Amino acid sequence: MSEWYEESFGEDYLRVYNYRDEQGAAHEVHEMISWLKLEKGAKVLDLCCGMGRHSLSLAEKGYEVTGMDLSDVLLDEAKKEDGADRIRWVQGDMRELPFEDGEFDAVVNLFTSFGYFEEDAEHIRVLKEIQRVLRPGGQFIIDFMNPPHVKSHLKPYTEREEEGLKIEERRTIEDGFVKKHITIIPETEDGGEQREYDERVKLYTLERFTDMLDEAALKAEDVRGSYDQNKYKADSPRMIFVGKRF
Repeated sequence: MSEWYEESFGEDYLRVYNYRDEQGAAHEVHEMISWLKLEKGAKVLDLCCGMGRHSLSLAEKGYEVTGMDLSDVLLDEAKKEDGADRIRWVQGDMRELPFEDGEFDAVVNLFTSFGYFEEDAEHIRVLKEIQRVLRPGGQFIIDFMNPPHVKSHLKPYTEREEEGLKIEERRTIEDGFVKKHITIIPETEDGGEQREYDERVKLYTLERFTDMLDEAALKAEDVRGSYDQNKYKADSPRMIFVGKRF
């Protein structure tokens, strides 16, 4: 039986999340660069790069970028963008990175592209892989959701229309996971059959996430609350960990 992340990141994902834009990515990359202070030409891995918005923006800033994702569909979409030929695109599993030890100066993992698995051990395995492919002193950014904010702002149900499709999203918090059930309903006969997808992300507190980083020999030197907020607070929308390999 396939895992949810093997099913959900296909053609319909492009429709469900088509509101994410290049301008926002450019702003986020501008902030990330100010935190990391990387030299031009630094080797950066965009881990779980999706459609490549941040990879492209990083390459425009003069970095040597590798974008990696599990989804061939999303990588194919990324390769269509202007400037995509400047980036090395790689398909792979974040638990077993197909890169050499110490290959990168920085690894970025953005917009909750973490927490997909059932067991803590699998998430720690991902962090250890990040540590392995970073050079000594190499830097990382892991951008994760903030559990208190998620719990206070969760919308149990939303619906909208995109390209002749009705998209319904139902959200719950169960057993320490945020779960989303997506139903895509074609509004015309030529739109195909109704499709359904599930997403599941494990909720980690700040303390637990920091412990897992320590276990993987990664040190969080700073935690931001958003790309526009200097310090994390209990009600911040994000937990953005900025740190280094031991």
